[in-house]
Amino acid sequence: MSGDKPVPRPPTFPGRSWLLPSALLDSDHDPGNGRPARPPRRTARDWAVDFTCFLLAVFIGLLGADTVRHEPDLPQAFAVFDQVLGALACAAVWLRRRRPVGLAVAMVPVCFVSNTAGGAGLVALFTLTVHRPFRYVAWIGGVSLLLNPLFFWLRPDPDVPYPWAVLLAVLLTAAIVGWGMFVRSKRQLMLSFRDRARRAETEAALRAEQAQRLAREAIAREMHDVLAHRLTLLSVHAGALEFRPDAPRAEIVRAAGVIRESAHEALQDLREIIGVLRAGEPEDAGRPQPTLAALDTLVSECREAGMKVVLDQHVTDRAAVPASVGRTAYRIAQECLTNARKHAPGAEVTVTVTGAPGDGLTLLVRNPAPPGEVPPVPGSGQGLIGLTERAVLAGGSLEHGPEEGGGFTVRAWLPWD
Repeated sequence: MSGDKPVPRPPTFPGRSWLLPSALLDSDHDPGNGRPARPPRRTARDWAVDFTCFLLAVFIGLLGADTVRHEPDLPQAFAVFDQVLGALACAAVWLRRRRPVGLAVAMVPVCFVSNTAGGAGLVALFTLTVHRPFRYVAWIGGVSLLLNPLFFWLRPDPDVPYPWAVLLAVLLTAAIVGWGMFVRSKRQLMLSFRDRARRAETEAALRAEQAQRLAREAIAREMHDVLAHRLTLLSVHAGALEFRPDAPRAEIVRAAGVIRESAHEALQDLREIIGVLRAGEPEDAGRPQPTLAALDTLVSECREAGMKVVLDQHVTDRAAVPASVGRTAYRIAQECLTNARKHAPGAEVTVTVTGAPGDGLTLLVRNPAPPGEVPPVPGSGQGLIGLTERAVLAGGSLEHGPEEGGGFTVRAWLPWD
């Protein structure tokens, strides 16, 4: 990942972008094949370089024209044609950025015919090396090198011997190609730095978005675990009061007490969650998080609410259970009891907890089919998914599913080293 190592930042020149080539400023430039998606707009530096290349081509062309005038046995008409063709080649240098391959291909036969076009041919070869992959340079430069001996054989230089002329042409071509490859590699390095920096910024934004999403999921899961149990108690007893207005006064008083206590606990839990969100750290919460020891209290609350719950614990040392493991087991049991209260009212729920250091902690929650018809209960359906995720995050596993006869079983295993 790019977050593990420092990412080189691309070179920047605030307020001096005109000093950079347009290929480095163009956001659509592809360093892989050197082809921009659209012709880049020339900077001031590009204009200066293009003008310099034009002057260089003209200067070398003038030297070539002087050589043409001193060539023996050269017809005057061909000498004029040579110079006119060289002038047109120098003018074509201004097209080198838009058509580097076409210009380089055209310069091969032109330079073979015109000695005055030699400077334009060198500029075209350099441009091709900078802006296109090496396979183009190999083909076009190779053909040019093969034609050089034949050119100097047909039109020998009066002042330079034939072997030295061929050797100088080969060395000059190699120097031009080497210089162009150096410029291209430097540009590709700068483009790779820019792309790596952009990818690093994108990955950082994705990581921040993922962290926010995980934080929201954790908050939603905590609110679901904490408030669903309390609100289910409120719903059950409020429904009992609604459908049994003629119940004995003692039952009405007990149900009203449970509603009041559950509402008070729900408000208290909600204050704790809001306090954690405001403080930003779980340690700032008002009350400690529940552990495995709080499971007895949870079962007592459910029994007071009218549920039939059997708690069977076979844990060697409950005080030695890690806090995170105990809290996860508590939340799983709490969610299972809440689901049983909603989907199997009146059924007896059995909660079995076993475990020892090294063997892990096993939590089994089972309920048979409800004794009567159960009305549809609204819900998100994400409770068991959240429990599975919580168990996996703790390093354990969770399995759930219906039993024969209409019952339901949830089995969770959590590591306890």
